[in-house]
Amino acid sequence: MKKSPSPYHGFRFPSAVVSRAMRWYHRFNLSLRDIEELLLERGVTVTYESVRN
Repeated sequence: MKKSPSPYHGFRFPSAVVSRAMRWYHRFNLSLRDIEELLLERGVTVTYESVRN
């Protein structure tokens, strides 16, 4: 059986980080800068521009 490719293939950050940021952005209606601060509190250095992309 062929394994399907990850939807996060080619992203700079692991899929757990990307999916968590997107979940916060859509579920809690946070700004990109808020997401940047939340990830920074958890030890992930990312700019709001990276979150936007």
